[in-house]
Amino acid sequence: MDREQWDERYGGDELVWTSTPNEFLVSEVTDLPAGRAVDLACGEGRNAVWLAEQGWKVTGVDFSPVGLAKAQRMAESRHVDVRWVESAVEDWTAPPDGFDLVALFYLQLPNPQRSVALTAAAASVAPAGTLLVVAHDHDNLTRGFGGPQDDAVLYSVADVADVAELSGLIIERAEQVIRHVATESGRREAIDTLVRASRPA
Repeated sequence: MDREQWDERYGGDELVWTSTPNEFLVSEVTDLPAGRAVDLACGEGRNAVWLAEQGWKVTGVDFSPVGLAKAQRMAESRHVDVRWVESAVEDWTAPPDGFDLVALFYLQLPNPQRSVALTAAAASVAPAGTLLVVAHDHDNLTRGFGGPQDDAVLYSVADVADVAELSGLIIERAEQVIRHVATESGRREAIDTLVRASRPA
């Protein structure tokens, strides 16, 4: 989907996604000291706002101005400050000192744009910082629930881990994970890629 399609999807008053943070963000960052974080492809801002509530100094990056406007309204309603940047992830440039946490969740891009975005994300991890990538896995297309039905925008654990290692990061966790989705017909299971990596201090 391009910028205009995401703007249209985010155009209603209701949130497209829930206002609660992603379950893997919560579980993976609770042991990290709050510092500088960037939420890439932040959409309507639920993860960025939650990080700010935990004491992080947060930047949210997304190419949809409509999504960012909703994100700002959420931040205001929950009384936190987040710096919002309108940019495609593959065109974004991190500040020289990088971030203590770089979160990239469900970025739906085909290659080569995805490799560019992943490389930019990995390169922006500061010394002793953490990269956390969560995405719809290839296997979700045949064994999981929901998510994009275009194989070109789905991920594999190995692809993400390879980019992280090439960027000098140490892999701490790299695996498929199950995300539970509540539906009208009951709970379903989606298959995600999760890679957590860190840069040596």
